[in-house]
Amino acid sequence: MTRPAWRIAREEWRLLLRDRTALLGLALLMLLTLVASATAWESRRAADAQRTRYQAQANQEFEAQPDRHPHRMVHYGHFVFRPLNPLAAFDAGIDAYTGHTLFLEGHRQNSANFGDVRQSSLLLRFGQLHPAFVLQVLAPLLLVFLGHAALARERESGTLRVLLAQGVRPGQVLRGKVLALAGTALLMLLPAALALAFMGAATQPVRAAAMLAGYALWLLLWAVLVVGLSALFKRRRDALLCLLAVWTVAIILVPRLAADGAALAHALPTRMESDIAVARDLAALGDSHNPDDPYFADFRKQVLAQYGVARVEDLPVNYKGLLGIEGERMTSELFNRYAADSFDQQGRQSGFMDGIGMVSPLLALRRLSMALAGTDLASYRRFLEQGEHYRYTLIQSLNRLQAEKIAYADDRNPTRQNRVDRSHWHDVAHFQYEPAAPLALLRSVLPAAAVLLAWLAALSALLAWGAQHLGRSTR
Repeated sequence: MTRPAWRIAREEWRLLLRDRTALLGLALLMLLTLVASATAWESRRAADAQRTRYQAQANQEFEAQPDRHPHRMVHYGHFVFRPLNPLAAFDAGIDAYTGHTLFLEGHRQNSANFGDVRQSSLLLRFGQLHPAFVLQVLAPLLLVFLGHAALARERESGTLRVLLAQGVRPGQVLRGKVLALAGTALLMLLPAALALAFMGAATQPVRAAAMLAGYALWLLLWAVLVVGLSALFKRRRDALLCLLAVWTVAIILVPRLAADGAALAHALPTRMESDIAVARDLAALGDSHNPDDPYFADFRKQVLAQYGVARVEDLPVNYKGLLGIEGERMTSELFNRYAADSFDQQGRQSGFMDGIGMVSPLLALRRLSMALAGTDLASYRRFLEQGEHYRYTLIQSLNRLQAEKIAYADDRNPTRQNRVDRSHWHDVAHFQYEPAAPLALLRSVLPAAAVLLAWLAALSALLAWGAQHLGRSTR
């Protein structure tokens, strides 16, 4: 950065310090970021503590069950709760809408329940605030008001012509203005940097640093945009109106239209349609309770041939337990296929919105921010898939207990030994959610980061063109 650019930047900062309105707006934004960080962190801490407490209670109640038939435990079920990433306090993403509790039972694959939005009033939902919202929506707006007159003011006062007459090049003027506005943007980012350091420095340093870099790039992008467009107008009012229009379209209009367009282009089936389709396919799989069902009749023949006996009563294991194992395998494959199809469709919706990100870089920033905070669709899918794997392992272990610990003759006879010792419930491992590895996560957000960098490159070209326009307009 050349010395004239630094001098221009220092003059801009001096003018900012003399503008009480600008200082008040900057102070309010920084205070809002700090307040949003504190309240969001406390809310996240309370929610995570509550989920941890409920998870411990669910584990204790499962292990405290008395001696029972294993199939009764299959239907007794279990609960698992999704833990919150520390950075979820910075960007809540879609967490409030997806639910965080899974009820695990045999023969079914349940969706996550108890989303925060469904549990709170409209007023509470409106009142929720996170630092990400402040930086994504309000910070660019403040940069517009602070920087819209960067060049128009110089034109109106006649100082621009004097600067150029003294040998200062238009590019140096613009670089000085960008430097001043970027410095102000970094000041806006300071409370968020402190919040990210507090939230993630100990456990998520890579994520926190990448998120901070993403938001720094976002604000730099807006600093370049504001100065670049300001160079094209002779009056402050025109520059302000143009920048407000750009902010409205990029921040408000395009993301909303993108979401609606994604829902129309890749519509998801309704819950009723999905339930009907699953029920139809389940019926086509076969009925393990019907001895004449073709599939399970063939399955019985294979089992008898495998053990070299003629009757299920002569098997060394409980045939009903084997039926449970096979039935659970078949139904789980069906449920997993429908779940994968649904997530693939949602992935296409996300891809559609990523394409719109070339029109509004806010969508790219949101993708990057939510992924790093662990509050995006991929993180939610990861939780559901790990929960389903845990459910399948749990149910099949109970089915194996039925097959190996209870005789076929005793299985449905309450007067005989048809229960297993309660110590088996303690053998079930507790659910542990495993987040994505940092390097894999960084690779996943590279496309979003590339979009932001592409926007910065394009706006830098706009700035260069604005410098040429500035030189011609003052001749």
